[in-house]
Amino acid sequence: MTPPQRTGTAAALALLLMTATACGGSGSGSDSGDGELNVMMYQDTLAVVQHNAAERYNEGADVRAVIDEVPGDGYDDKLRTVMGSGEAPDVFFNWGGGSIEPYVEQDMLLSLDDALEQNPEMEEAFIPSVLDAGKIDGVQYGIPLRGTQPVMLFYNEQVFEEAGVEPPETWDDLLSLIDTFNEEGITPFALAGNTTWTQQMWLQYLVDRRGGHEVFQRIQGGDFEGWRDPAVLWAAETVQDLVDRGAFGDNFASVSYTEGGASALLAEGRAAMHLMGSWEYSTQLAEAPEFAEEHLGYTTFPEVPGGEGDPAAVVGNPTNYFSVTTEADSAAAVDFLKQTYTQEYVADMVEHGEVPVTTNAEELLDNSPNPEFARYQYELVQEAPTFQLSWDQALPRTAAEPVLTEIDRLFNGQTTPEEFVDALAALQ
Repeated sequence: MTPPQRTGTAAALALLLMTATACGGSGSGSDSGDGELNVMMYQDTLAVVQHNAAERYNEGADVRAVIDEVPGDGYDDKLRTVMGSGEAPDVFFNWGGGSIEPYVEQDMLLSLDDALEQNPEMEEAFIPSVLDAGKIDGVQYGIPLRGTQPVMLFYNEQVFEEAGVEPPETWDDLLSLIDTFNEEGITPFALAGNTTWTQQMWLQYLVDRRGGHEVFQRIQGGDFEGWRDPAVLWAAETVQDLVDRGAFGDNFASVSYTEGGASALLAEGRAAMHLMGSWEYSTQLAEAPEFAEEHLGYTTFPEVPGGEGDPAAVVGNPTNYFSVTTEADSAAAVDFLKQTYTQEYVADMVEHGEVPVTTNAEELLDNSPNPEFARYQYELVQEAPTFQLSWDQALPRTAAEPVLTEIDRLFNGQTTPEEFVDALAALQ
């Protein structure tokens, strides 16, 4: 659900294959043959944290960790190609859930249950709800390597102040705000409807708040009849109602996330609120720093009527994970994973604007670029009873893309709530 992670190019794939080969990235050969542990990493500005970790690890290790950065566009496609090429990395970056499930089914990933049992400090180092999101069928396959990215409700404090209103705590509050801002000529919620995963966030929270975490757990477990749960139909009907009420304005289908349209609407006061991942803060800080520092507010998604879900639950991307392939030197790989919760690693993440998911992070958050926001985000995740992974990352690719298509059709009035439910239940 995060902004990168989409489609790749042939040139990038060729670069990946050359890099993997040059670094000895073939499972069994990379560790025992040339003394290297090949670590495949998503390429962005935050990869410096993992490079620094590899340098610290290499100071005392017999097997040398080598970070292979792969261009971000289409990372999933590139990973899938390399995993099937005989040049699989030993350790690789992923999003958990559906992004690694095919490799688990093909027995390509190492269970980390023994590593956690033999190193209890590893399990105790991470927020439980986030560590759990690295499991497939109850087995641990991922160890958190980055900060957390919960979906939050951002709002323009200046617009709220001028309208004399407060952020919503209940669903009735939210509906009242839609009416208020429409009367003021302000779009209640910015929505980049041209980018479908932004719409997905609404349904995730609505289903979770109404029916509880178990509803999507059943679906994620492979029982697509779970889409017929009453909470899903209610959520679809609620989306239809929100669109009809003008919650997202008249032109949301043409607003692009990648071009910054929704964030600009919020910063410029043309929209009052924006449901988005926690990275919205850094986006605003880069594009509208004065607004980010003085007028950007944030809160949680409100309760809904008749809701069985815990209002403290969150959805989004719990974090990113490192997984280990079965042909890797497991001892070396696990030793490398221990870097992810050292004091140096956590401090490095904080200094680069990340909000770590380790239990020792709170004492370091004062060093964050925005300690108040970092602390709020950390506590939001730490206190969450569940943290539901984004649907398009939790589901297998064969289901994730059709789900996004049906969500887009729902928001654009091209299908009814009942047809939406039937379409999702029919997926395989």
